[in-house]
Amino acid sequence: MKILKYVIAVVLFFNLNHSTAQKNFTVEADAKFANEAYFSAIDLYKKADVKAKNNPAEKARICFQLAECYKMLVEPEQAQTYYNRCVLLKYQQKEPLVLLRLAEVLMEQGEYSEAELNIKSYIEIVSDNEYANDLLESCKKAVEWTESPTKHLVQDEVLINSDHYDYSPTWGDKKHNVLIFASAREGSTGDGVDARTGESFMDLWTTTRDNNGKWGEPQLLSNAINTADNEGSAILTKKGDEIFFTRCPREKKVDLGCEIFHSELKGNNWTKADKIQLKPEGADTLSCGHPAINSTVTYMIFSADFPGGLGGKDLWLSEYDKREDSWLGPVNLGDQINTANDEMFPYLSDKGMLYFSSNGHQGLGGLDIFKAEEISDKSWGNVENLKFPLNSPEHDFGILFETGTDKRGFLSSSRHDLGGKGKDDLYNFNLPDIQFALSVFVSNKETGEPVPGVTIKLTGIDTTVAGGIVSEVVKTTDAEGKFIFEEISRAKRYILKDKVYQIEVEKDSFLVASNQITTYGLENSKRFLEEVFLQPVVTESGEALVIDFPEVQYALNKAELLVSENVNSKDSLDFLYATLIENPSIIIELQAHTDCRGSDSYNKKLSQRRAQSCVDYLVTKGIPKERMVPVGYGEDSPRGEGLECNTISKLSTKEEQEAAHQKNRRTQFRVLSFDYVYPEKTEE
Repeated sequence: MKILKYVIAVVLFFNLNHSTAQKNFTVEADAKFANEAYFSAIDLYKKADVKAKNNPAEKARICFQLAECYKMLVEPEQAQTYYNRCVLLKYQQKEPLVLLRLAEVLMEQGEYSEAELNIKSYIEIVSDNEYANDLLESCKKAVEWTESPTKHLVQDEVLINSDHYDYSPTWGDKKHNVLIFASAREGSTGDGVDARTGESFMDLWTTTRDNNGKWGEPQLLSNAINTADNEGSAILTKKGDEIFFTRCPREKKVDLGCEIFHSELKGNNWTKADKIQLKPEGADTLSCGHPAINSTVTYMIFSADFPGGLGGKDLWLSEYDKREDSWLGPVNLGDQINTANDEMFPYLSDKGMLYFSSNGHQGLGGLDIFKAEEISDKSWGNVENLKFPLNSPEHDFGILFETGTDKRGFLSSSRHDLGGKGKDDLYNFNLPDIQFALSVFVSNKETGEPVPGVTIKLTGIDTTVAGGIVSEVVKTTDAEGKFIFEEISRAKRYILKDKVYQIEVEKDSFLVASNQITTYGLENSKRFLEEVFLQPVVTESGEALVIDFPEVQYALNKAELLVSENVNSKDSLDFLYATLIENPSIIIELQAHTDCRGSDSYNKKLSQRRAQSCVDYLVTKGIPKERMVPVGYGEDSPRGEGLECNTISKLSTKEEQEAAHQKNRRTQFRVLSFDYVYPEKTEE
């Protein structure tokens, strides 16, 4: 069954001076329109339009009716053309509703700014229309939602969709490998063309997914279900042995309105479908359909245009009386769910949420999908739009979830921005889990070259748990000095949400390097980039490499570490402390140097005391003194060419000389060995 928008009541009037041919066209077209035969009505209205060339008022009315037909057939561009013609003919002066209808089809095309202008023009004429005000707010929200989409991925089901209507999927088995849906594709059992849509009458079709996740060629469901009439939206019980579906019977090719039918699976065959009596007495032309049932089949929610509703099609609930084996009189779900427009295609999730489509609640355009919480037994509220991209400017309806999750499933839509083949198509969607990756690139600090064969230890820590370590993995860099920690599989990942990860990088003849990353509080996927520059401890020729560390300063002619408002040499030594902790097996020579001022003997002794003061400080921090050999080099080893004493004396200013002397006053270390072993702790 095609999604039919709300029918607009229009006062029909006819000019008695029209030709007989004109009267026949308009009368017949209006009759078709009243019976929802929109496709058939279009050709008649177009013929009437030609005949009405000398009657602007009637021509404007015909354009309006043509626009309405195209709108009902979900052809917003065509509808816009005729609504615009109405405006040019000033039909809005007689019927302001044309401005709202024009705004609606503009919204269906994502033209929100232009839609706003027409809504405001309508409000200037009809100031107290609640729906118009809601529609204006919808335009603003639609822009916001499309600019800030949810993280859902929506994809066209290319192996299932046809060039015709395909919509309202439901599961045909517990394992989610069988899908049942409504379609007007070729091969229908219908006996003609539906005057409402211009398509074949619809049937229920089924497709099966193979072990590779590929959907097979759709097949017609049983002849016990499908007839020469329209069959649509269906739902199976949890066991899969009962089906409830929509059928729109006819009598002598006259539509009698849609109803809900029921069939049972006996062996491999469906029984002849029986009608469930839900319509009020004597309401043969009214319609109900789109059934949804709860897991225990104790009640059903469906869409209907029954008396006592809030307008258009509403959602109703009927309880099952097991003793009488019958369905009780339906109850309207109320104004928390229903509006003056249409609410259709209900779906009950296994988490108790009610999903449905509506063009009455604020949305992006056309039908949008909404969810509502169960606030009490068989009562729902707190309606929320599913936003973009699950919803689009066009019509979105018939949502279906995989059991146990609200992150994956299917929906129906008339959108065309993602592919699609026909008028309505099926789309799958999923909400990807937040994923993290870590790219580690290791280079030689001295040469900048990549370092292959480096061991990377990645330790995951949950700071909320005693002990904390939740994972530990060791990998090795490739020839380019890199390793990338990515997703291993859907069920196994290196890096998880709300954890701290310790990164330790080590290789022989290099100092260990370490760092941390955290995923706490992150709501979006992220790829971390860690560039590590490993410090070599030997030169290319194999000699121990002398390594600088942050400046350590002393008072003039003193060996004590300088601590003042501006300088804290103890803080500078923390770099070396961290290096010794990260590399627990190294023994170092700690070197202190002076400038060339003062005697050689004095400078040797001063530098020795200064080296010792560094060692003493590190001992207080817990570093064994056996791991450090203090050596004072005095002025013997200037930093480099141009920093010799005789060269410095030739510099033109005292400032330049002092800067050069400062470069020579430095503290360094080199690794003597990697064989230190901490003594075993003895029990007291």
